[in-house]
Amino acid sequence: MKFWTNKWLLLLILTLTWGSSFIMIKQSIKAFHPMQVGALRLTIAGLALVGFGIGSFKYIPKKLIKWVVIGGCLGNFIPMFLFPFAQQKVSSATAGILDSLVPIFILIFGFLLFGIKSSKTQILGAIIGFAGAFLLIKNGGTKESSDFLFSMLIVLATIFYGLNGLIISEYLSELPSFRLSAAVFTIWLGPSLIILGFSGFFSEFTGSPEQLKGLGFVAILGLVGTATAMILYYKLIQMTSAIFASTVTYLMPIVAVMWGFLDGEKLTWVHIGGGMLILLGVYLIQVKTDKSKNIESSETIEV
Repeated sequence: MKFWTNKWLLLLILTLTWGSSFIMIKQSIKAFHPMQVGALRLTIAGLALVGFGIGSFKYIPKKLIKWVVIGGCLGNFIPMFLFPFAQQKVSSATAGILDSLVPIFILIFGFLLFGIKSSKTQILGAIIGFAGAFLLIKNGGTKESSDFLFSMLIVLATIFYGLNGLIISEYLSELPSFRLSAAVFTIWLGPSLIILGFSGFFSEFTGSPEQLKGLGFVAILGLVGTATAMILYYKLIQMTSAIFASTVTYLMPIVAVMWGFLDGEKLTWVHIGGGMLILLGVYLIQVKTDKSKNIESSETIEV
């Protein structure tokens, strides 16, 4: 129980898990098409949780089902395809750094959609963060990270992550995290299987060593990096807030860059400069959260 209620321990586990996801995606797309990687990841997570998910719906009020569907689509379905497509051209280290934009979009959409006020410091943080992202996207420094359109797919994924975090915080904070996660992946299991079928996976899979290796990476992504990690993420949001949970982006790029370096990716001063600007922006956005009742009102919840 201490583990389940320790927000810092949950944050550390999420950091290590999600920080390692980018290198696993990179390895997965060596064996499968990006569409297959996304569909496989969701299918594996869905199959692992569907037994629990079916029974979870009776605990979810009907008025909240639409938010479970919308949040799941934005935070668990679409990004699973965006990252594999993006990482055809974007290095895993750069992908991890760009993923740090999530708190910035939580700040922006929190104000636009939910009226959460921002301080001048937070606005400055958002500007600095975007400057870092622009530097990283514009001058990635390697062929892997220089494609603007592919980098923007990751930015789009962070927008969806930010919206999902706000939806959970605003509408779904009372639902147990395990039941919420199980319901979400159960809902999107069917579409994932359909996409997997149309992607040609079943006809193309021959069980070659390369495919089996890729399948192993996707299985880890599905079971650990998706199903388990999302349960912990939902729990963390409900214990604290969308802003606090998004601080996983402080440490996650370090893990992603470390794996990228070990895999032979080149780390340039552009990566370091852009990453530092993004993290500085995220830090400035967090400054108000310890004092703000608007954003951190759910910080006092202990379950």
